[in-house]
Parts: sequence; C-alpha cells; structure tokens
Amino acid sequence: MKIDIACIIDDDPVFVFGTKKIMELANFSSSIMVFHNGHEALQNLKPIIEKGENIPEVILLDLNMPIMDGWEFLDEFIDIPTSKQITIYIVTSSVDPADSKRAEKYDNVSNYLVKPIRSEDLKSILENFKNETNIPNS
Repeated sequence: MKIDIACIIDDDPVFVFGTKKIMELANFSSSIMVFHNGHEALQNLKPIIEKGENIPEVILLDLNMPIMDGWEFLDEFIDIPTSKQITIYIVTSSVDPADSKRAEKYDNVSNYLVKPIRSEDLKSILENFKNETNIPNS
C-alpha cells in the first residue's frame, strides 16, 4: 500500500532532494509534486483541486519559505473546497513550541515533524494514512 500522489512544499533543495530519495526508498508514493513556496503551491494546487483530478493525498509543508510561508499557505488552502481528504504534515526546522501549538488549530494538519525527515517518519505517515482510510495492510 502506498500513497498515490504526495506533495512537498519546501524551498530547501537539499531537503527536497533528500526527502524524495527517502520516499522512493520507502516506496511511499506513486508520484511526487514539488513546489518551492506556498504561493507556487496554491497557484498549481487550486485548479487541480477544483477539477477533482490528481489531488495529492499527503502534503509535507515547510513553514519558513520566501514569498508565501507555510502559515499563509494553510490559511488560504483550507478555504479551497475539496471532495477528497488531504492530510497535511508540517515538516520544519522550527522547534518553537508556539509553532507546534499553532499547528494544532488546523483540522487538516495531522502532525508536526521536525527536520530532518527520516524513513521512520514516512512509515508512520503511511500507517496513519492506511488507518484513516481503512485500507487493509497489503
């Protein structure tokens, strides 16, 4: 069992490269979308969600990005109506307790992970995804 489409929203090319490698090794998803800031992600995801096609099931979202940060992205993203549940994981270098507390206020934010992301984190995301969608282990 793997996720069909995952999305990484992060401006750090080293993090994006490493996370994609870990995702491939963990057989995490069939495809990966990458956006370098919240604005670019919204511009691309909004039409996809409105059409109801190729919607990512999981988004890994950085908080600290130029142009539009993760919080600004979340505030706009939650207003886009969708028929499909999209689970968001905040993946950030911020260890500020105020950030993790703020993340709890968003219903579609499932967890708050501190970088670097590890294969165990991805396996945990997959397990949660299976449990939320009630898909039997394969």
